[in-house]
Amino acid sequence: MPTLETDRLILRSFRKRDVDAMAQLFANPDFMRFSLGVFTQRKQTVVFIEKVMGWDRAGIPSQFAVIPRGKDTIIGYCGFFYHPEHGIEDIEIGYRLNPDYWNRGLITEAARTVRDHGFRDRNLSRVISLIHPENLPSRRVAEKNGMKVERKITFRGFPTLVFAVTREQWLATRGVG
Repeated sequence: MPTLETDRLILRSFRKRDVDAMAQLFANPDFMRFSLGVFTQRKQTVVFIEKVMGWDRAGIPSQFAVIPRGKDTIIGYCGFFYHPEHGIEDIEIGYRLNPDYWNRGLITEAARTVRDHGFRDRNLSRVISLIHPENLPSRRVAEKNGMKVERKITFRGFPTLVFAVTREQWLATRGVG
């Protein structure tokens, strides 16, 4: 999987050595807000990292570790998720960020870069983001990523808004196509 770069971030593939840093993040209640809960066992983080590394090995778009330029610290993740087991065929752009880095526009920067990579390099036709209605910061990120609310569903037992953007919409906003 390629490494993506923004003005302030490096987005790279996950590595086995990332388990400890990610385990700390997954144990943080603010990082895991609007999810199924904190990870209380290291093996939960191992499963997550092995899953996304497996997608990478298979050539499937997956999650990127989010690292501030000039540092060797993972502050979150941003990339692609799949949920066919929940009847969702679309590819999701999902993201989480260390609360110490909130309100700086970093995850918006990462999500836009992932969206552009998906449409430009992966030739995806459409991407979604699944967001709890009360998660206003994530909703703003999706909106800044050009997504609009398409419908409301129940996902993993919770009310969820499906934000979506198509390749055609993305191209139109870029003045191309």
